[in-house]
Amino acid sequence: MATERDTPTAAGERVIESFGRVSRTADRVFRALLLVATLLGIVALAILLVYVANDAIRPLTADPAWHLTFFLTLVVPTIAVGGYLYRFDAESFQFGTITVGMLAVSSMFAAGAAMIFVDIVAPVVWFAFVLAFGTAFAGIVTLSRFSHRIPFLARFLASGAFLVGSVLFVPDAVQSLPVYPSDWVMLTASLALPLAVVVGRYVAADTGWRGTVLAAGIGLGVVVLATNIGPLVGITPVPALVMTVMSVVPTGGYVAGRVRRHPELRPGLALAAAVLGGALVGAAAVDALGFAGPQAWVDWQFLTSAHNNTAAEAGLYPAIGGSILLMVTVAAISFPVGVGAAVYLEEYAPNNRLTRTIDVNISNLAGVPSVVYGLLGLGVFTRYLGQPRGTVLVGGATLALLILPIVIISAREALRGVPDEMRQASYGMGATRWQTVRNVVLPEAFPAILTGTILALGRAIGETAPLLMIGAPSVLYALPTDFSSKTGAMPLQVYAWASNYATPEFHNKAVPAGVVVLLVVLLSMNSIAIVLRNKYQRDH
Repeated sequence: MATERDTPTAAGERVIESFGRVSRTADRVFRALLLVATLLGIVALAILLVYVANDAIRPLTADPAWHLTFFLTLVVPTIAVGGYLYRFDAESFQFGTITVGMLAVSSMFAAGAAMIFVDIVAPVVWFAFVLAFGTAFAGIVTLSRFSHRIPFLARFLASGAFLVGSVLFVPDAVQSLPVYPSDWVMLTASLALPLAVVVGRYVAADTGWRGTVLAAGIGLGVVVLATNIGPLVGITPVPALVMTVMSVVPTGGYVAGRVRRHPELRPGLALAAAVLGGALVGAAAVDALGFAGPQAWVDWQFLTSAHNNTAAEAGLYPAIGGSILLMVTVAAISFPVGVGAAVYLEEYAPNNRLTRTIDVNISNLAGVPSVVYGLLGLGVFTRYLGQPRGTVLVGGATLALLILPIVIISAREALRGVPDEMRQASYGMGATRWQTVRNVVLPEAFPAILTGTILALGRAIGETAPLLMIGAPSVLYALPTDFSSKTGAMPLQVYAWASNYATPEFHNKAVPAGVVVLLVVLLSMNSIAIVLRNKYQRDH
């Protein structure tokens, strides 16, 4: 059948526009084709993940009684509690799911942070730089209290002097002391205490400073308790402290804050208890009964060992540390530069031929092959700037160039999503453009900016070609200790196992295990981005 639409003109006449013949059959066929395409993509990805995970984890090598034990202690209670909540209390189900996912993902990233404090950055160095930035911040805040008496230029120069002077002199002064506190005490003061205050503020945001202090004190007490209990179960104080600070305390603060504000979500804790309790009970049961688990290649030895010529003894530990340092460097370079460029192009730049040319080039640069960025990094950083090949700094800078267009584009889209009415309201109250951007636009767009940045970092952590072009070693036997050290990465290590050590033993053992670890890291980063995006959309 044909469909027509009446369109009025300026002269008052009516023009009939025809949409042509509409067929319900064509609509159903088109919908079915879309569904088939979606299912094909999901099924293909699922088959790939199952195939790789089966080679790496080898679940069929476990005793049948091991599977039965975890089925009864973990799977059955989780399905029962989760199915009930999903059907009758969807919000509590979502709360419980986020709690379990947050604990799992934060534990993984906390393990990476513990690796940094144990093998890469000494706690005294961290404490010294935290103290330096804290000193600079205190000086800048003190200057701001007298801002009405000091000209802007003088205040700006004094703030810069505070920052540079603190960074240059305070760390050396602290590290030159003949005696300083133990590692866990310095980490408690410089890492646990600030994070406990932030979490306590979230938990007790509506009760004033007394509630914040109480909540922060509870979090700090948990950290101190875990630090002293850790050695009893074979975990040294520093890893125990870092794991607790970056995993247990944030998750517990999230749960406490949500339950305080929304008591109706408490049933969701039953789902978290079913998952965590079932896993612990199952692990204790199979250990007591002596049931053998899967003979997986992804085990503690694989995660904590360096490369070996034997696949059964090969490990990914130095590559994991290299990837962590690369991501820190990439984030430190690409985030401020990308967000700054996006703010200028959206909020300050005029709409002329030059800015339109820049827009087109940024979009084109986002599609340039990664090997081209590797050549760019090789030419700029190693040949013209004289930096050593394959270091953390050169690799991070090259990967930062790779994702910089993506960060700029995603940040600009986030800034465009801020309603113009909010800007106009700020201008109407007498705010300047800078005050509007700082106090209105950026806070509103920050979740979406962070989401885009995390997705861009997920692309960078999986890249291999740029690192090969700048001369990064495919195989690394020790962790990089600073930004001038040679660095490897997880994709490079897997590539080396699949090419330089092209034997059936490596193909069937080390390669699947490395791929699974890399996929877990990528999916965890993407899950954080998805949660932030969904929360941002719900808030709007």
